[in-house]
Amino acid sequence: MKKYIILIIAFLFSALCLNVFAQTKSYPFEVLKTGKGKQSIIFIPGFASSGDVWNETKANFEKEFTCYVFTMAGFAGVKPQPNPSFENWKTEIANYIKENKIVKPILVGHSMGGGLVLAIAADYPELIGKIVVVDALPCLAALSDPSFKSKENNDCAPIVTQMTAMNETQFYDMQKQTMPRLLQDASKLEMVVDWSVKSDRTTFAQMYCDFFNVDLRDKISAIKCPSLILLESYFINLKPAIEGQYKNLKTANFQYAGKGLHFIMYDDAAWYLTQLNNFIK
Repeated sequence: MKKYIILIIAFLFSALCLNVFAQTKSYPFEVLKTGKGKQSIIFIPGFASSGDVWNETKANFEKEFTCYVFTMAGFAGVKPQPNPSFENWKTEIANYIKENKIVKPILVGHSMGGGLVLAIAADYPELIGKIVVVDALPCLAALSDPSFKSKENNDCAPIVTQMTAMNETQFYDMQKQTMPRLLQDASKLEMVVDWSVKSDRTTFAQMYCDFFNVDLRDKISAIKCPSLILLESYFINLKPAIEGQYKNLKTANFQYAGKGLHFIMYDDAAWYLTQLNNFIK
């Protein structure tokens, strides 16, 4: 009898350990889940942005869809993780989808989040139902240097050193000067700057450097799902270069905003939501 009690205790202890492990698996992002629809949408914000960037978008969909809003580790006040990388974030988002049994989700990504969406849909084409890329390119660096080639061992140490050496005032001033080039809606300006200021400086610098070295131009040929590419208004002037980067994405549907800058969800909100509704609903 004693032998059986020991076996039962051992079994219960193992089950407890497995349960605790399952609850505490650490992904490089925080997730806010809302809505109860059968179809799921996963929202991935851009560089140094909070998942709150999707608040208005999510409100439009959560009555009919289950919405998962991510904020990446180290951004906008979320606790950082060591050695962040675009590749790791891509893999862990795919793992989250698989481990939570989210069937054929729609991925919506802005800026670097759009790059992650492209990479996930390319590497895991059977996992994804549709994608929406909000103002992102397969290779950001190639926009200014068409001959750009990714470096195999990209050294981000210099930019990390430079960014982490800045004091809070210097960093805030830099972001305050940069953001009006990306966001026209003045009412959102301080909020978006605050997300950057609350971001972990090492993560900020590392991911800026890492993402600038990403080139998905060949890889996107593996994407099979319907793809909506929403681009800021200025990019209509660079249409051959922009769509040239996407030439291997055969499912691409390009739409250019009529006004505003990089944060299309704020600067051309009505047009943006119309595009999403037409494509998703």
